[in-house]
Amino acid sequence: MAPIKEIEYFRVPPRWLFVKITDVDGNSGWGEASLEGHSEAVEGCLEAFRERFIGLDANDIEHVWQNGYRMGFYRGGPVLMSALSGVDIALWDLKARRLGVPIYDLLGGKLRTKLKVYAWIGGDRPDDVERQARARIEQGFKAVKMNATEDLGWLDSPKALEASVERLKKVKSLGLDAGVDFHGRVHQPMAMQLAAKLAPYDPMFIEEPLLSEHPEGIIALSKLVTTPIALGERLHSRWDVKPFLNSTAVSILQPDICHVGGISELRRIATMAEAYDVALAPHCPLGPIALAANIQVDAVSANFAIQEMGLGIHYNHGSEDITSYIKNPEVWNVKDGMIELLKGPGLGLVIDEEKIRSIGKVKSWRSPAFQGPGGEWREW
Repeated sequence: MAPIKEIEYFRVPPRWLFVKITDVDGNSGWGEASLEGHSEAVEGCLEAFRERFIGLDANDIEHVWQNGYRMGFYRGGPVLMSALSGVDIALWDLKARRLGVPIYDLLGGKLRTKLKVYAWIGGDRPDDVERQARARIEQGFKAVKMNATEDLGWLDSPKALEASVERLKKVKSLGLDAGVDFHGRVHQPMAMQLAAKLAPYDPMFIEEPLLSEHPEGIIALSKLVTTPIALGERLHSRWDVKPFLNSTAVSILQPDICHVGGISELRRIATMAEAYDVALAPHCPLGPIALAANIQVDAVSANFAIQEMGLGIHYNHGSEDITSYIKNPEVWNVKDGMIELLKGPGLGLVIDEEKIRSIGKVKSWRSPAFQGPGGEWREW
């Protein structure tokens, strides 16, 4: 038995929340509980988990997970599941480090030694997509993702969609595959129109063509388009995922390991998706710990397709990047559109704990807010 002795958390730039768990024997592991724009809420949940989890056996990861999920009466949702994600990832890292093996060895062993990856181009106001796309090619990427539109009204001018088509055409002309993220900004009156305009230029997928709270709209759209529909970042458990798998409307599932309960739940979701012939492409615009945790599940999942990387994403500009806070940043080198599987024990990262601890209390990142011409709030 190795009781949990301490649970610590660290809010670090640009918008990440790291978790460290230490057992009574001095073994430790790192997790990530980042919930963009809502760090304080997750930190409050981690305080409550600290009271419940200290003294539990760090080896019994599933026992701790079930306690975190089921023993508070209210369950699920982004805050609780993000806090549980940080704890779960840290416990897997601790256990695998103690045993001297990568986490994927404890999940059944790897299926692959390299993983296909993509990066982001264009921010919320993309103005130079070609320049950013060429920079990604120089970094070794062969696939990217871009915003479909700027913020839109519920029913906007059809002209607002024209720039989306031109940006996709430009990126495709450079030889890149491109996923197009509707970001939940496009409401049903225009989503079908935009999907139809993009289809002739073969996007790799359209992501969140509608918000996940509109499953009936997503089902209707799936019957009208041939482009694969991807979503999942705003689903927080296998139970949230289940109706989308049953509907057969989604071809690519994008759960976020920081919001679904960590490695344990992502592994279960991946297996569920495999049974429906749905590809796994985890959402990850977050930190190095989240990315390394995704890779552990990607390595053992037969239906893994492609992994998002937050390398150089616009949220990180002028701040820290996924090469920060670790002493082996070379693990993120991209060659021919792929990265090597991490080989070190645990997550495979060498955490720069001194740097993390040297950072004082930082201001929590806040999501941008968009307003229309009448002052109304628009979807982020």
